[in-house]
Amino acid sequence: MKRNVSTGLLAVLTMFLLVTGCKPKDKTPVSELIAKAWTAQRVDHNTTTVYTKGGTSNTVQGYAQFSLNLSAAPSVTYKEFDGNTFSGQYELQGDNKLILKNLSPQPTGSNGTLEFTINSVTDSELKLTRLTASQKTGGTINTYTLSNP
Repeated sequence: MKRNVSTGLLAVLTMFLLVTGCKPKDKTPVSELIAKAWTAQRVDHNTTTVYTKGGTSNTVQGYAQFSLNLSAAPSVTYKEFDGNTFSGQYELQGDNKLILKNLSPQPTGSNGTLEFTINSVTDSELKLTRLTASQKTGGTINTYTLSNP
């Protein structure tokens, strides 16, 4: 009888530890993950890679100066491959859409707003796809793989 009680208590204790000890880790919100200064690691125009950081055969060298600074929410500073810098605000829609708005001066053909799909984000990498074609790059849809230096 004593053995059955001990086995029962051990089983209950084991179940309690499994239930309370296996909590999922808290997921860091996207708003916190993106709140950094980002630089280009790789840029694709449509499906063609035009820039890879450190690459020797980049067709658009200017992406070496590209930056997206989201570190002071909701303010944004955005520097394009041609050296033009824009300031404004940013917002998230859900966890997968980044909107840069009230950009000044206005990027070519943007009316002051650029929208991106957030393809993936980690603490050190942000992958974005622009939702509208870029006039500056010949009407391509651009995908940016960014890193936090």
